[in-house]
Parts: sequence; structure tokens; C-alpha cells
Amino acid sequence: MIFNKDEVCILIPTLNEGLTIGELIREFRELGYSHILVIDGNSTDNTVKISRESGAIVRTQSGKGKGNAIIEAFEIIEQPYILMLDGDGTYSPNDAEKMLIPLFSGFDQVIGNRLITAEKGSFSRLNLFGNHLVNYLFKVAHSRDLYDVLSGYRAFTRSAIHQMNLKQKGFEIETEISVESVRNGQRVMVVPVRYSRRPGTTTKLSPFHDGFKIVSTIYRLARVNNPLFYFGMIGIFTSFLGILTGIYVLSEWLKGIDHIPLTILTVLLIVVGIEIFMFGMISDMLLIFHRETIREIQILQGQKPPK
Repeated sequence: MIFNKDEVCILIPTLNEGLTIGELIREFRELGYSHILVIDGNSTDNTVKISRESGAIVRTQSGKGKGNAIIEAFEIIEQPYILMLDGDGTYSPNDAEKMLIPLFSGFDQVIGNRLITAEKGSFSRLNLFGNHLVNYLFKVAHSRDLYDVLSGYRAFTRSAIHQMNLKQKGFEIETEISVESVRNGQRVMVVPVRYSRRPGTTTKLSPFHDGFKIVSTIYRLARVNNPLFYFGMIGIFTSFLGILTGIYVLSEWLKGIDHIPLTILTVLLIVVGIEIFMFGMISDMLLIFHRETIREIQILQGQKPPK
């Protein structure tokens, strides 16, 4: 399929990527992409200089973090299609066409799945396990399997970007983009892409610190996307605490020891847990009703409802 590459903006968020950014930009230009935007997070090396010399437009983000960089870039991009990737040389420009073609066929977003064809050594065992765990949690929490929610290789239509309400400042941004695409009922395609080892650069993502923030983001954003999961987990945990205290109270009562205050606490925990779970069920029913209403409105307006 032939498409107009002048309608595509190549978005590359960077932070000290001087070793790889020049070659990456040159490869995209050789492939015919003229609109290349580098959004830099105040690099201390020669990333900005090399990017400009290689033919990219460079903007320095005002805030800190990858999320802020992407959000700021989305606000200034004018092209109708956006291809986003990291500047560390792990993603290949040769996969660009594979990423973009679905957008011209009616999809709203394309995610590059790194986990199928990743180069040997590109993931540590811990990182690979963490990616699979995050994908599983996302599938459970948001009822949609996107296979690689942490992928930094993504393509969007500009209209799909404007539907999203993005707020995450750091590495949680990919997770939030995935959640927003599900929440808005966007048509998302997942395609396998090559993922290479870092050529001499170190990852900026902390497996434990950033991993915890990513998992907490998946859970927190389920409040509006899957309230039954969000409130259900709270309700089950609260009731479970009540059951544990109840077991202790019962064992003490069999010994002839009464714990009146703890007995009251046990009943409260179980009752509150059940009520929170029921609140989640009601919220889920309201969300389903809201989505059906929006779907009917789109049909009446002659729009094609999201799948």
C-alpha cells in the first residue's frame, strides 16, 4: 500500500541519545520521511546538536520525564499521522511502514509488539518477566489484551491522540495511552516489530521503582475503565481481613476468651468489604449502560461505533 509520507510526523523523545540518534534520523530521512520531531528532555550530551545536523526539528521539553515530553509533543504536531519511537536505537525504522499502513486502513492506533521477535539479549530475565506480568495485569484489569502495553513503538492518528486525556509524567505514559485507547473504544492493531539490544547505552527505566508505578497506574486507571475490578479488589481485600480477624476471634472464643471490640471490627470489615464490592458491580453496570448509550448515539449520527 502506498501512502503519503508527508502526512506522517516521526516523533522521537530523547534524553542523552547522542550515540544513536543521528543514525536513526538519517535512516528515516532515507526512507522518505521529512517531518521528524525530536523532543529532548534537556540532554547533557550532544543529542540536540546531532539531531539538528541530521535534519530533525528539535524542541526541548519544559517539564521532566518521558510522559511530559510526549504530551508536549502531541500538542504541537500538525501532521494527521504520528509514528513514535525511542531514540536509543532499539527500534528499527524499517518497521515504520508496517506500523503506519493500518492507520491508512482505518485503525486509530498501532502498537509494535517487541516480545515476539526480540533480539537475544535485548531483555534481561527480570525485564522480560516484568513485561509479561504487566501485560497480564492489564488484560485482567481492562478486559483487553494488547500484548505489549509497554512498547515505545506506536503509531497514531492525530484524532485518536485528541481523544486521550494524558497526565502521566514518566514511563507510565505508554500504559496510560493503552488505557485511554481502550476507554475510548479505539481500533488498535498490534504488529510484531524487531527489538534490538541497546548499542552501548543504559536503560533509564528502573525495574522496581518504575515497575511499581506502572502497575499502580494500571490499577488506578481501572477505576473509570473497569470499576468492578477496581472496587472489587478493595472489597475482597477488606472482607479477607475481616475473615482473618474472625478466625482469630472464633479460636479465642472456643478457648473461653471474648474479644468484643475485635468482634465488632470483624463484622464491620466483612460488611464494608461486601458493600464496596457491590458498589463496584453497580458502577460497572452504569458504565456498560453509558457505553451502550454512546454507541446508540453514534449509530444515530451515522458514525461507525468502535469495536
